[in-house]
Amino acid sequence: MDSKHSFSFGQHYDPDNTHHGLLLVNNDDTVLPGQGFDTHPHKDMEIVTWVLRGSLVHQDSIGHSGIIYPGLAQRMSAGKGIMHSEKNDSWRLAGEQHHEPVHFVQMWVVPDEPGLAPSYEQLEIEDEILEGGLVPVASGMPEYKDNSAIRINNKHAALHVARIFPGAPVTLPEAPFLHVFVARGTAEMEGVGTLYEGDAVRLSASGGQQISSHSGAEVLVWEMHARLGG
Repeated sequence: MDSKHSFSFGQHYDPDNTHHGLLLVNNDDTVLPGQGFDTHPHKDMEIVTWVLRGSLVHQDSIGHSGIIYPGLAQRMSAGKGIMHSEKNDSWRLAGEQHHEPVHFVQMWVVPDEPGLAPSYEQLEIEDEILEGGLVPVASGMPEYKDNSAIRINNKHAALHVARIFPGAPVTLPEAPFLHVFVARGTAEMEGVGTLYEGDAVRLSASGGQQISSHSGAEVLVWEMHARLGG
């Protein structure tokens, strides 16, 4: 397994790098076939998974199981407590064994309130992503209630995904906190410069900058209108 963390995670702890806005985790993971995360607990966290390549099997203690693949938005609300596993072994559910690693980004934000009932949601949005522009993928913000793919239990946060095509830049939303992650390709960000795959930018009291790409890129943008602790 190859795992890269934008913030402190697990045994890798830095008290000066625990979150940005409401985002606590932005993990860029690549998992080989047959490997993954065995059953483990979560509590009071909104967990969004975005697969870039391959497939990931999700199974949890409230009866959900399924295969997550590119273009499918997935959210698990841990609420008052849930157990789940995530593995690169889709043949357990779909039959024929494969030999392809799964590459995905997993992101965690805090919910508006603790102790909610655990829940799960997923939705195919590949067609919307292919149209270009910033697409709201997961949101609890009222502004996106009619066009976000999946809902999260935080009214101050939204995740956007953009496939940036040559000659078709996207404009970042304005927000007190933005987190921009280049999931694939190379991009140019106004006022920042060249961003390579795996790079992340944290912005405060910002927005309106354009992101472009000469060869194509995919970026994940968290728009946040609050931060931990108020």
